[in-house]
Amino acid sequence: MKGQEGEQNKLLTGGDFLMAYETEDHETQYCFPAINSSCIKGKRSTHEYNFMYMFFSLLSAFTVFLNLLVIISISHFKKLHTPTNLLILSLAVADLLVGLIVIPVEGIKLIETCWFFGDTYCGLFITMSGLLLSASLSNLILIAVDRYMAVCHPLLYPQKITTIKTLMSICLCWFCCSIYNFTIVFSNSYFDTLHRTVCYGKCIVMISSAWSFTDLTLSFLFPCIVIFTLYLRIFCVAQRQVKAINSLLKGGKNVIENSARRKSESKAALTLGCIVTVYLCCWIPYYILSVTEQTIISSTTISILSWALYMNSSLNPLIYALFYHWFKISIKHILTLTIFQPASSLLDIFTDHS
Repeated sequence: MKGQEGEQNKLLTGGDFLMAYETEDHETQYCFPAINSSCIKGKRSTHEYNFMYMFFSLLSAFTVFLNLLVIISISHFKKLHTPTNLLILSLAVADLLVGLIVIPVEGIKLIETCWFFGDTYCGLFITMSGLLLSASLSNLILIAVDRYMAVCHPLLYPQKITTIKTLMSICLCWFCCSIYNFTIVFSNSYFDTLHRTVCYGKCIVMISSAWSFTDLTLSFLFPCIVIFTLYLRIFCVAQRQVKAINSLLKGGKNVIENSARRKSESKAALTLGCIVTVYLCCWIPYYILSVTEQTIISSTTISILSWALYMNSSLNPLIYALFYHWFKISIKHILTLTIFQPASSLLDIFTDHS
């Protein structure tokens, strides 16, 4: 996911790194006045400064709180310990860490217009933010595969998609994303050292053209193709199943039970499809913009598209609340503290209508 960071950095080079301003006595302000190569500090009014800090603080708290509800729900209630929900849990963990780490630090970078935490923390932060975005996208691919098996191969699903296999897939996903982002950041840090054109006080990694193409392929084109292909197949099969079930509804109880199960699987696919659609709607404009490599694009546009990616982490729980009845019930139990009662983890929240 660092390719996106690199493309952003390319788009921001030039005039945007010279966000100079003058005080009332016309003295230029620098990020690090004692360093000759220091970046020039941007200007913000007191009201703008306070508003931005308040906004990003609330956004961070909102994102963490909503995803924490998802994590507690799936972790606490045993009825929710399914392969699909484990993937949702993994996605919620990534989203929570985005709210806890990425949003506050990116907010500080945007408000202060300077990076005050040093090169080491800069590399670690870019690696972490890339890891979380990569893990989110990888989890969406796993979710698409899970729904494809559930809808298109329902008889094989219990054997092919087990809890153990899902946990192993999640761990492998996070491990591969970690290795990939660590490699792309620290291999390109040497590239940046040899071709440094940015002043001191910015946290960026200049990505080589080879890495940019690799990242574009692995982080955008391949995931989009896989997800679109799987969900297209899912909805085609679901449509055929609905027609077949409607023609056999007079067949008795077994057909009715089978119909209910198929409708449940299709609804889950629709809900998770909405999550994927919202996520890709946040990603696609950014990548289309980044691959143009036009320096005339304003930094404001780049910032808006970048923050759309981060804010997506707070949208997923809202989608769960809109579509999943069990999530609404679990929130009620969490907020009323009934989860601390004995055997509360054994509650069947799917049939809880209280």
